[in-house]
Amino acid sequence: MRGNERTIVITGASDGIGAQAARRIAGRERNQRLILVGRSPHKTAAVAREAGAEYFVADYTRLDDVRELAAGIRGSADRIDVLANNAGGIFGERTVTADGNEKTLQVNLLAPFLLTHLLLDLLRAGEGGVINTSSASARIVGRIDIDDLNHTRSYAPMRAYGDAKLAAILHARGLHARHGAQGINAAAFDPGNVRTNFGAENDDVLTRLLYRTPLSRVALISAEKGGGNLAHFLTGRPGTDWGGGRFYARTEPAKPRQTNKQVHDDVLVEALWNRSAELTGIAPR
Repeated sequence: MRGNERTIVITGASDGIGAQAARRIAGRERNQRLILVGRSPHKTAAVAREAGAEYFVADYTRLDDVRELAAGIRGSADRIDVLANNAGGIFGERTVTADGNEKTLQVNLLAPFLLTHLLLDLLRAGEGGVINTSSASARIVGRIDIDDLNHTRSYAPMRAYGDAKLAAILHARGLHARHGAQGINAAAFDPGNVRTNFGAENDDVLTRLLYRTPLSRVALISAEKGGGNLAHFLTGRPGTDWGGGRFYARTEPAKPRQTNKQVHDDVLVEALWNRSAELTGIAPR
């Protein structure tokens, strides 16, 4: 690290709020080293050039890509001050990845879980901030069944997405509980309903109505605003400007009505952690 430079890693940075957060930080903050991660080589490179950032390409539907990504970041940086687990998506028909996991679960939870685990020592060497991007769908439709995380018994795109984004909150709680004493501050936040190409692979009626019609101009906030909400956590100091083990609605602590009751289930937090570790090949700790 050069001088007082902070290292910030943003996944899901090729588009949407990840790209907008990178642009905002690059344009307004000094002494911030940005490392961007995206699935599209062309889009990720373009955002990186604009933000003066380094970048890596990874496809979260392949856990080997995540392992290679972690190795690449480790070869480039000796510390991470904040990691934004922002990559995610909602998909159409149920699809199983090469790793044997339902696609929504792997992209939104298991891949970030694995990446965070593989970068823990770099996070401890830095400020130790981890921020997971969640969604209002975690409250509205999320209901985790630990015995059917892969939705083999029943599947609906929005339900799978809501479960995965609820799991992102539980992951942050579990991470903070296990590693908070070692300097890790992990939290989750809902950036707001953002007007992006979200759900491009999902063709249900509600998604089409909300994201692909003029209604989006009324019901959704801009990607710039959503990116600003993410940048708030990335430029703030973990444990000082925002607290670990918490869930935020946009940039403010979430009120009880903004959360899902399963968020407070410590037994479920532990069970989800152990199951995620099993599915990613990590021994539970």
